[in-house]
Amino acid sequence: MDTQFLDSFVTVVDSGSIAEAARRLQLTPGAVAQRIRALESEIGASLVVRSGRTMRPTEAGAAILARARNFLGEVRDLKSIAAKDKPSGELRVGSFHTALSGLMPDILLLMEQKYPQIEVSVTRGSSVDLYPKVLAGDLDAAIIGRPPFAIPKVCDWRMLREEPLIVLTPASAPLRDPNVILASEPFIRHDRKTWGGQLIDGYLRRAGIRPRERFELDPLEAIATMVNRGLGVSLVPDWSPPWPEGLSLRKLPVPDPSFTRYVDLVWTRASLRLRLVQAFLEVAVTALAHGRAVAPKIGRGNPTPQRQRAPRGKTGRK
Repeated sequence: MDTQFLDSFVTVVDSGSIAEAARRLQLTPGAVAQRIRALESEIGASLVVRSGRTMRPTEAGAAILARARNFLGEVRDLKSIAAKDKPSGELRVGSFHTALSGLMPDILLLMEQKYPQIEVSVTRGSSVDLYPKVLAGDLDAAIIGRPPFAIPKVCDWRMLREEPLIVLTPASAPLRDPNVILASEPFIRHDRKTWGGQLIDGYLRRAGIRPRERFELDPLEAIATMVNRGLGVSLVPDWSPPWPEGLSLRKLPVPDPSFTRYVDLVWTRASLRLRLVQAFLEVAVTALAHGRAVAPKIGRGNPTPQRQRAPRGKTGRK
């Protein structure tokens, strides 16, 4: 059985579309459909069916889906284990949105140059969604905002970037105390379901500020654009550029610098693709060396909580 046929089947189910699966696999829709038909012929059962605009697994397809995933994972692991000279194989990495545009491009470019034999697949999501996928083995590693709880000892982690909280105002607004601004102006809040939003909420509570809330949004770029339009002010992490173009904003650091979002690379210590993760980490550190505070040491579980500022240039370790 050709593993590429199984991979196409799983990708169609995950994406819900032959066209989207073709995009992810860098094939034509016709080639993906042909692979599915070949797999169905070999197994002797229909595996996917169209339901409205979505492709979903049939009863037979659903029955083999979990085993197909496990089998493909074992094949990837075999490739990693067998590579003696240079790490090679597929590496599945997750990234939250601002890191995907601000950090990932340089990392992926250097990965392509230094480790062309490693195939990096990237999954976008919130830190809240990506972290459990790393623990479950669905991702090999993820760039996430540090969670507001201790990372378990089954994980290793590395701080890549520090992003202190800043108050965003239009550049034309009068220069005042940041806490006075937050308490008096219409407030555009970062979604409290995100870990960054929870960090921001913690700052407001610590400072005793009850802002005049106007909107609660997730995308930080949208928040910055609304502040630029004069719809309010906001409190956000000073995320890695690029920021939206054409904005005229003022960034004011908050009085309490202990409220900082730490951007970490997290992975499980028992991963069979650990050599690939270490190669990615090596490249990430090199690519970000000219950015803000890259930690020189690996942490093994239980990193310093978000609200306690780690010593500059080091990860927490317990």
